[in-house]
Amino acid sequence: MEIRLHKLALTGLVTLGALGLAACGGGGGSSDSENGGVSGSPTVVGGTWEEDNFLPSSSFANQCVSPRSGTDPATGSAYADVAGTREDENNWLRSMSNELYLWYDEIEDQDPASFDDSLAYFDELKTFALTPSGREKDRFHYTVPSDEWYSQTESGVYVGYGIQWALLSSTPPRKAVVAYLDEENGGNLPDIITRGAEVISVDGVDLAYGDDVDTLNYGMWPENDGESHVFEIRPLGSSTIETVTLVASPVQSDPVQYVKTVDTNSGRKVGYMLFNDHIATAEAELIDAVSELESESVDDLVLDLRYNGGGYLDIAAELAYMIAGDNTAGQVFEIAQFNDQHPETNPITGAPLDGTPFYSTGLGFVDESLYGEELPTLNLSRLFVLTSENTCSASEAIINGLRGIDVEVIQIGETTCGKPYGFYPLDNCGTTYFTIQFSGVNAKGFGDYSDGFVPNGNYGTDADLPGCVIGDDFDNLLGDADEARFATALNYIETGECGDIAVSAFSISGESEGAPAFNARVTKEVSRSNRIMVK
Repeated sequence: MEIRLHKLALTGLVTLGALGLAACGGGGGSSDSENGGVSGSPTVVGGTWEEDNFLPSSSFANQCVSPRSGTDPATGSAYADVAGTREDENNWLRSMSNELYLWYDEIEDQDPASFDDSLAYFDELKTFALTPSGREKDRFHYTVPSDEWYSQTESGVYVGYGIQWALLSSTPPRKAVVAYLDEENGGNLPDIITRGAEVISVDGVDLAYGDDVDTLNYGMWPENDGESHVFEIRPLGSSTIETVTLVASPVQSDPVQYVKTVDTNSGRKVGYMLFNDHIATAEAELIDAVSELESESVDDLVLDLRYNGGGYLDIAAELAYMIAGDNTAGQVFEIAQFNDQHPETNPITGAPLDGTPFYSTGLGFVDESLYGEELPTLNLSRLFVLTSENTCSASEAIINGLRGIDVEVIQIGETTCGKPYGFYPLDNCGTTYFTIQFSGVNAKGFGDYSDGFVPNGNYGTDADLPGCVIGDDFDNLLGDADEARFATALNYIETGECGDIAVSAFSISGESEGAPAFNARVTKEVSRSNRIMVK
């Protein structure tokens, strides 16, 4: 039996022992009947499949089994859909992948007519090669219904409780705690729901040993507005178990939280901020946060990216400028490298491959008044980042981009997820497809970190960073100077060493202590877990 994480638009499963987690990708597209088709006879395009013979993807675009009608919210124009066949939709996927997929020559060409499910066909249109550490090279093949994708990326809205869970143990005895809240003040949640609060049971099913994992799934990751589920919770620092009812509703992520400064014993002023998502609404919040820290004249910044799975690369480029300022002059943040069919030109935009700059002015993602406005900057020559295996994609691009211009990056925490890849989301017939189209390299040409950035690493590569390995501390709140990773960063700032700060081993429901909370898994919607480009 498996438990999935964030079934919202995600249906593929990957097993982690007896308790499974939903994959960050795979599946999730709409069925043929969900979007409501328009009448008309389908026009078959293409004909008999010939291996390694491809027509342009434009020959099949927008020819749909169930065409949409009405206005596309992403463009403001009518949907371009017309009546088509399943083979048309599959042929578009096949040709698109051959044109754009970074490892197109590693795809096994299969007859699109032999698949009656486009999502299943898309799952085959990827490489199955492994990284040097033995992980899948492409762990990032996704689909999302297009209407949900638009909602997630533009507003940060999803259905849930406003709680991001951390799964600390995936096999019995299981353990899950609150990692953080999507609203800094907790929104409408009970006061006992804070970071570190432990889930004991869901709708009467014991989390640690219960067999009914479906009930655990649907309770912890609800799908529908208005769903209510009963939780037994042990609040942080308490031995008492409380019973609360949580009701799912549309939640808007608050991507920048706990902006503060700490004065060290030596008199240095250290800024801190938790940055969770490179979504469109983050732009204004980051500008406000950096403006506040700039007014405090901070000497160092601790940027907490431990739960930041990525998002818009341009927002990463804005933040990198706001950190480094004058150090970015004349430099490029990241250069996209597409497959060998596109050595000089971006195949999506048609523009030369000049790279993403360190943006010094706003881009106006949500607030158009920010477009062209000069961004604040801290003008720092070093940065402390707090990381975990959840730190991915656009977050790793911040690390890599700054190192490319010789800004020192000191890493506190765990090895990052290892995703130097990205894509432009592509909508066809109501499903938005995410297929790896490029790898990103910094100004020095480095981008080979498919196994992650490693704190205090000794692998002899540029993915080794100075810093300290330390687990996630769920005994203290984020932004608290006693929280282990933040405390370690403060000690490093003062002494140049990691110190002897320890993370408490966790115990399961009062039983004997287990391992420290390394590898706490916090998985999010696709819009919050990738390196995403806009046209």
